[in-house]
Parts: sequence; structure tokens; C-alpha cells
Amino acid sequence: MEIEIDYLEEAEKFLDSLDNKARQKVFSDINKTRHGLRGEWFKKMPGTDNIWEFRTLYNKTYYRLFAFWHKTGNKETLIVCTNGLIKKTDKTPPGEIERAERIKRDYLK
Repeated sequence: MEIEIDYLEEAEKFLDSLDNKARQKVFSDINKTRHGLRGEWFKKMPGTDNIWEFRTLYNKTYYRLFAFWHKTGNKETLIVCTNGLIKKTDKTPPGEIERAERIKRDYLK
């Protein structure tokens, strides 16, 4: 079963801001998940309201694309990407996680 993945406006802006090779690497990781593979590249963020992150390392730079699982209409499985960042430290900024949770709440309204 293929998982459908949707990109909200902020996620699209983030992906569009990446150079072509970095974007291709991020989409490579997304496609692994789309086809049902599990791994380090897609994990639930501890302490969140079901926020997950695509975790991509490319050329010594960490890229994070936040997302959540959602079932809607006749779609069995849907991952909705909310926003992203280029990570420069070990810790994800709490404001970015809060932003992903806010986007999720707005989407579900």
C-alpha cells in the first residue's frame, strides 16, 4: 500500500528554498516512507501531539520536515507535511515544534 503525502504551504516553501540536490535527498527519504519502509529518516518526536519528522542528512547538513498522520475521506493513510528547517544544532528549536503543532490544529479545524 502506498502512503499518500500532502504538503501544506509552509512545507512547500521550505522545500522550494532548498538547493536541488538537497531537495532530491529529502524527497528520496520521503519516498521510502511513501512505499511503507520504516527507518531513522522518519520518526515521531517525543513529547509532541503526534508530530513526526523526516530527518535527512545531506552534505553534513541536517534537514527536518515536520508532519503528522491523518486519515480523511476515502484515504486510508495520509501524511501531512507542515513546515521544515535546516538544523544547525543537536536540539530542535521548541518554537518549530510548536509551529508544527499549531499548523496541525489549524488544518484539522
